Amino acid sequence: MRKALTLLLATALIGGCGIIYRQPVFQGNLLESKNVEQLQVGMTRGQVFSLLGSPPVADPFHQSRWDYVATERRRVGDTEVKNLTLWFEGDSLTRWEGEYFPEADSKLAAEMRRFGNLARDKDKPRRPAPSGG
Repeated sequence: MRKALTLLLATALIGGCGIIYRQPVFQGNLLESKNVEQLQVGMTRGQVFSLLGSPPVADPFHQSRWDYVATERRRVGDTEVKNLTLWFEGDSLTRWEGEYFPEADSKLAAEMRRFGNLARDKDKPRRPAPSGG
């Protein structure tokens, strides 16, 4: 009887793990739409680098192509993968296509504030502690 109760308790505890909040996981480049919208044909690699940062995928066989890959994994469901690809001829941007997670960093920050696991802004004044009297 005691073993059955222990087994039942362990099963209930393990089954309850699905209730716990799991933080979404983003990997790769989280690009801002204001930066992607500034891309123009003819921009140099340096200009693109200053807008979007370095591409996480560097392919030595396709040096005229930059891939910005990002993934998002939420609590349930499959991992979502988005890829923004840029093509260059020489040092000039010729075209780009694909998808990215627009404003994912600000959306993620807002979600983390809601759950309380995002660090407070150091410049923001704190509320005074209640007086004990």
